[in-house]
Amino acid sequence: MQEQHNEQEKIHKRRVRYSGTHPRNYKEKYKELQPEKYADTISKVIQKGGTPAGMHISICVKEILDFFQIQPGQRGLDATLGYGGHTREMLNCLKGEGHIYALDVDPIESAKTRERLEKLGYGPEILTVLLQNFADIDQVSEKAGQFDFVLADLGVSSMQIDNPERGFTYKAEGPLDLRMNSQKGISAAERLKKISQEELQGMLIENSDEPYAAEIAKEVVSRLRHGEKIDTTIQLYQAIEAALSFIPQDERREAVKKSSQRTFQALRIDVNNEFEVLYEFLEKLPQVLAPNGKVAILTFHSGEDRLVKKSFKRLYKKGIYKEISQDVIRPSQEECIRNSRARSTKMRWAIKAE
Repeated sequence: MQEQHNEQEKIHKRRVRYSGTHPRNYKEKYKELQPEKYADTISKVIQKGGTPAGMHISICVKEILDFFQIQPGQRGLDATLGYGGHTREMLNCLKGEGHIYALDVDPIESAKTRERLEKLGYGPEILTVLLQNFADIDQVSEKAGQFDFVLADLGVSSMQIDNPERGFTYKAEGPLDLRMNSQKGISAAERLKKISQEELQGMLIENSDEPYAAEIAKEVVSRLRHGEKIDTTIQLYQAIEAALSFIPQDERREAVKKSSQRTFQALRIDVNNEFEVLYEFLEKLPQVLAPNGKVAILTFHSGEDRLVKKSFKRLYKKGIYKEISQDVIRPSQEECIRNSRARSTKMRWAIKAE
């Protein structure tokens, strides 16, 4: 009888209320985290220029589709599946004929996206989702054949940034992890424990053009050597804040915010070997593209864009690509207003020779 009573208590347990009029904590945003149930809430958040918790708003969709000109029957590859917004739009262009392969290294989000797309009618007959790094596109192509179009969106998905448990943001307390796949490699916290001041300074400069790299590296390494822990996102943020204490108070808050963004970016790039992976992807691209095949790449900081630009130019001069974008393509002003995370986006494209 007691067990039955306890069971009823569990069933009828009410959701814990958040303080104030609007939820701030990620887990409290229960409406945003259930888009299929609270469509009106999702619409309101997007209209205000925000990204609902647990979602990702795809960038440059029109520009990508205008360039690809996808035809039914074609074979495509989304090298970075994420929330699946780009994939969904490309699948729609196929009109039930052809196939898209989609890659992602995040086992948590890729499983959610596959289920979401299946519910929209895009099952295994037209979509194959693989838990694989996009540096391995040659392995995918060996089984799937060459692709008519390839997309790579190099940005971190909003679902990862917004969830404190993933450790991608300085704005909320969470483990300092930053790995796309937490089952592989070492976390950012572990990486910092083994790094020298000189190496950290170099990482901050190379991966994010951090102007206060020397000051931040000195403070972080000093804290670790004196036995302090930097295991959480807030602990790293506090170290950055202390490193920039020399900046005038009226400028300090914005400076700490920008340096925190760049420091987290630099660490994320490092623990996920993002530059190495991108370089390998760019080198293998020509062999996986069909004749006249098209590739579009979205980058979000100068280091990525430089790698893409150099690769496209070099292979164009060799005659491997018959055409490349001469200038970067940017999201429209209207898109940047709707989605503030689109502002730093740069798109470049290339077309393989026949």
